[in-house]
Amino acid sequence: MDAPLLPLFPLSLVLLPGMPLPLHIFEERYKELMADVIPGKREFGVVLAKEEGIVNVGCTAVVQEVIRRYPDGQLDLVAVGQRRFEVESLDESEAYLRAEVGYFDDEDDAAPSQELRSKAVDACRPLLETEALPGGEFSRFDSPRLSFKLGQLITDVDRRQLLLSLRSEVERLEYLVKMLPDYTIQRERTALAKRVGPLNGHAKHVVNS
Repeated sequence: MDAPLLPLFPLSLVLLPGMPLPLHIFEERYKELMADVIPGKREFGVVLAKEEGIVNVGCTAVVQEVIRRYPDGQLDLVAVGQRRFEVESLDESEAYLRAEVGYFDDEDDAAPSQELRSKAVDACRPLLETEALPGGEFSRFDSPRLSFKLGQLITDVDRRQLLLSLRSEVERLEYLVKMLPDYTIQRERTALAKRVGPLNGHAKHVVNS
């Protein structure tokens, strides 16, 4: 028996396993998608949408809670990332996109050393400060899939997409340790520009009399 087609929800973000995903559903096709998956708590696939099309590696999600139902069928809900997949073929016979997919997990089950885990967490600390996130976020970073927890702090979709695609926890943590210092500097510059930008042309010169 063939595996059922996976409903796809293309978005301009990358979902990671275990990551919460708040959604406001307003398009008719996605109202239909949710009507099909919510009653049976079925998975749907979240894939990164780019100008040239969707990326072929994504992450499934399951609706955890429906926050609000609107009279016209719109929904506010929270879904949570589940398992990774690779798109093998697409089906456009329904209102929303579906796909034949192959699910995958890590090919290397070696546990990362505590030293590597600590390096990855330490590399994230400046980013937490830059993004003005509470330090309590680190209480969540005791997961066997630490890389996916840390990866939620990365807003750059290409970097997060690469993290999603890597098939080794050791490899993902090594990637984060290498990537995060430069990425954090970029985010710091962006944050500074946002703070300084509104002042340009409006600063007052104060003269002591």
